[in-house]
Amino acid sequence: KYLFPSLRTLARPMSNNTILAALRRMGYAKDEMTGHGFRIMAERLLAEQDWPAHIIELQLGRGAKSNREATKYHAQYLPQRFKMMQTWANYLDSLKNEAIA
Repeated sequence: KYLFPSLRTLARPMSNNTILAALRRMGYAKDEMTGHGFRIMAERLLAEQDWPAHIIELQLGRGAKSNREATKYHAQYLPQRFKMMQTWANYLDSLKNEAIA
């Protein structure tokens, strides 16, 4: 259900504190990176790649004020969102490959 499930239960996402602790163990200082920083970075880079803002917002889970709204938006623009996420995965792979080379 979640890309990053809680360590205690699969019914909830991983806590922000768990993500922050992992970043600190990797050597990132508090002023360098946060869990939310990944979301902001993805949002900006996808916008630079000319993806529509409403597609990005839906994919990032923003806009829904309640679980009911989230359910309503869940399947909107799925073909475009799948394509965007594949493009994002390709972009991340290219960064990894450049770092290895």
